[in-house]
Amino acid sequence: MRHCAASATGSALHFHYPLLMKTSIALKLSALVLAMGAALSGCSSMGGKAAADDQPTAFTLAVIGDVPYGTSPTDTRQTVLHPRFISALNADADVALVAHIGDTHAGKQYCTQPYNQTVFDHWSAFKKPLVYTPGDNEWADCHKAKEGGGSYNKATGNIDYVVDATGTPVDYAKGNPVANLELVRSMFFSKPGQTLGAPMKVHSQAVEFNPAHPADKAYVENVWWEQSGVLFVTMNIPGGSNNGTDPWYGTPSMSAEQQKEVAERTGAALRWIDAAYNRATTKGNIAIVILSQADMWDVDDAASGAAHLSQYKQYLDKIAEGTKAYGMPVLMVVGDSHTFRSDNPLTKGAPCVVEVESGKPAVSCSDSRAVAMTAARKSPADAYLAQDHGYNVPNFHRIVVHGETMPLEWLSLRVDPAANAPHSVDAFGPFSWKRVQPAMQ
Repeated sequence: MRHCAASATGSALHFHYPLLMKTSIALKLSALVLAMGAALSGCSSMGGKAAADDQPTAFTLAVIGDVPYGTSPTDTRQTVLHPRFISALNADADVALVAHIGDTHAGKQYCTQPYNQTVFDHWSAFKKPLVYTPGDNEWADCHKAKEGGGSYNKATGNIDYVVDATGTPVDYAKGNPVANLELVRSMFFSKPGQTLGAPMKVHSQAVEFNPAHPADKAYVENVWWEQSGVLFVTMNIPGGSNNGTDPWYGTPSMSAEQQKEVAERTGAALRWIDAAYNRATTKGNIAIVILSQADMWDVDDAASGAAHLSQYKQYLDKIAEGTKAYGMPVLMVVGDSHTFRSDNPLTKGAPCVVEVESGKPAVSCSDSRAVAMTAARKSPADAYLAQDHGYNVPNFHRIVVHGETMPLEWLSLRVDPAANAPHSVDAFGPFSWKRVQPAMQ
């Protein structure tokens, strides 16, 4: 793995390389250097807030996910704290923008329009740009009874929906995932190509879709933007249900509607991944950051074990292939499994740390406490073994952000285009990171 760091001095660009590089990679890097020089000297603008941020200066992105959470439909403790958490993010002068990578409520809370409105109203207080990619709990898993959807009745062949005291279904659209995703889009993505919070322009698949695949224009939530020479890309990949293929409501098999949803969303995401790597290579970006919800290596106590991750392999194949060909640092930040983790699951036996006690410093994944915790979820201590498909991608890194439990925290991701950090569990190329647990008054 290698990384080139660029800094501008007048109109000149200076690049610094590690001493050891394979000749073929060095030749490819030379082409990327020329492309990046052209891109930076031209200072290509996306307009609005993003234009100033295209300059190659250091900045910090705060990443959150799986928040606010509750242990039941009536547990509002984190919801009450949520505005104070946002105020703390606003008050942090180091934070330039925020990304929420999915799950605005827990898997034991209902999917309702009033709840979504509460989150939306809270987010309106953000004074920094907020990029959001949906998680499974706010749409893909709404069909589950514990989220207020329903259960398949084998005796009748019908769905027994969860209802309130008046007999009214508690979930929006009876928990139908497609309807709930449309609700999320209508509320949180009403302005394609613009972030929530302080407006910042981004590129949305709703506008930049492949004309050969017109259904892709529905995926307004898939966006990309460039900042300080780094390309950031989000994609809607829900966790927990094997890429959304667990039959809705527990029916014997997927309905035609569910099959269509999975096929169209997966196809759109795979094409969006391709577009991101193509863009980064063509423009000479110094690194890529992928933001998505699913922890595609977390078995999550599934009865079928790692087989319950099989439908994520297509994404990992695409990311592994694209990252190796790109040759520069690629950082993926996800949520879903709730405990902070830093590793490279595309390389067997890579260094790894994981949070074993909520809010406490992470320990080595080989620590007996970490091994016991992951074993309880039917996951291996080395996440690579959950998706053992022969990958060997040293220029990749993955971070899982803390979520679900107290204390509330965010990942402070520093991006410095002049940095060239060795690959470790707290830094990588232009990236370095730390966990922040704010004091909330």
